[in-house]
Amino acid sequence: MAIRKAHTVKTRRRQRVKRSVRKKVSGTAARPRLTVFRSNRHIYAQLIDDVQGHTLASASSLEHLQEAGIPAAVSAQVGLRLAERAKAAGIEAAVFDRNGYGFRGRVRSVAEGAREGGLTF
Repeated sequence: MAIRKAHTVKTRRRQRVKRSVRKKVSGTAARPRLTVFRSNRHIYAQLIDDVQGHTLASASSLEHLQEAGIPAAVSAQVGLRLAERAKAAGIEAAVFDRNGYGFRGRVRSVAEGAREGGLTF
């Protein structure tokens, strides 16, 4: 019972932080929101235009053939691939939404990979 209770507290905290971040961060067509979702096995990143409600580009660790490896390195590849797709769509700047996660580890690697690929935020 304690494990389940701790899990719900952790999830509720992340949802609360996510709401407070989303109050301040909003994406447009010129500067979409780069949002990151992290599961235990994979990481997903999207560029979202909140005005239209459309996803402009996306990338995930599911697409890579190199599934095994250092999770931070795989996350950096996801950020790099997302930046390439953004460039192809004509997007050069974005607003980073860490989605309630701390800016460290895999989330930070996605941001660094996207910056390395040419996205500015």
